Amino acid sequence: MRKLKLQVQTSVDGYMSGPNGEMDWMHFPWSDDLTAYVTELSQFDTIVLGRTLAEGFIPTWAANPEHETQEAIDLMNKTPKVVISNSLTESPWDNATVAGGDLSEIINGLKAQPGGDIIVYGGGTLVQSLIAAELIDELHLFVNPTAIGVGLPVFPAESYARLQLVGATAFDCGITALTYQPKRA
Repeated sequence: MRKLKLQVQTSVDGYMSGPNGEMDWMHFPWSDDLTAYVTELSQFDTIVLGRTLAEGFIPTWAANPEHETQEAIDLMNKTPKVVISNSLTESPWDNATVAGGDLSEIINGLKAQPGGDIIVYGGGTLVQSLIAAELIDELHLFVNPTAIGVGLPVFPAESYARLQLVGATAFDCGITALTYQPKRA
């Protein structure tokens, strides 16, 4: 069975964005050691996104951003995407399908398909829903050396998640990658 892996940047106090979606606290540019780490982590063949994130993510990569390597651009553009949305009925983007309805059925259906692992980058509502439903198999938290005090938390307030640390790597730019697996009964 395929794994669903979460990769998300977070502030040191656990937020994915500021209260109004601000992401200016994220540390860029990344150091070469972090770029190499992310390249190694990029062993997946499906990307899952929430609708709001997809609206910015897919067009940004399609425009071939200057600060990215051609290898990263090709990976993001060529990898099939599943956009989780109950408001869209069809995809306005190339190489992306829309899936709506029961989140557990959608994700478990993707996991049951043949292929490599699945990566989810967000957005906030989707990440919290996936965590609450215990659908994520690995969490890769890229902790930025910034505390923002308030914002959209990675973990939903109403859920309780026991995690096991399986890796921690500090990078030259100040970001630390923490890798966790959920402890499930």
